[in-house]
Parts: sequence; structure tokens; C-alpha cells
Amino acid sequence: MAEGGCECGALRYRVTGEAYGSGYCHCRICQRTSGAPAQAFARVRADQFTYIQGEPAIYLSSEWGQREFCPHCGSQLLYRGREAPHDVAFNTPTLDDPGLYPPRQHVWYGSHLSWFEVKDDLPRTD
Repeated sequence: MAEGGCECGALRYRVTGEAYGSGYCHCRICQRTSGAPAQAFARVRADQFTYIQGEPAIYLSSEWGQREFCPHCGSQLLYRGREAPHDVAFNTPTLDDPGLYPPRQHVWYGSHLSWFEVKDDLPRTD
């Protein structure tokens, strides 16, 4: 079990179970919604992620997915696919202990910013 939340503390969540995917997302949507060159995430079944305090605001970031964030401080916590609601990807830096779910891959690497490179041996996929 792991817990996390937003910067201001108004929104808290709990993760139960093991992640079946984790990594850095380099897609342009993650770059724009996070303001960072890549977004660290972990993927779990939707029934293993629960908000335990507060209600997220929802931004429909594409035809296929939505971002969930704190309506008070703006911290982005979660990606939820509307076409595949069986799983969610939460942003691992929002965990109380971000080291619990280390990245295992780079996704959407074809969109990575030329001036940002993570020096590791993890697989990279477009």
C-alpha cells in the first residue's frame, strides 16, 4: 500500500497492489499538462487506486484520456483512459515515498525534448 497527494494537501489518494508498469512519459500532452520535459508514472488497476480525501477536478486532455488534478493547487495526480477504464496511471512524484515505484521504461520517446536526456539503460519506445 502507498499513499500520496497534491502539494496543498487537499487531495489524497491510496494505491493498493503492485504496479504493472512504470516509467517516464515523453508525450507532448504530459509535457504540457505537467510543465516538465517528462512525467514519471506508474500504472495500476483502476480498483487499486482510491481518493481518500477530496475530489479531483478533471481535464479532458484528449479524445481518449483525462487528467485528474487538485482544484486548489493544480497538482496533476492521475491519467485515466476513457476507452480503457480498467487501469490508471498516477504520477509517482506525488507519492509520499516516490521511490516505491521506480521507472522501468521510457514511453512516447519520439516526442522527447532534444535538450533533456535521462542517462539510464531503460528501454525506449515511441
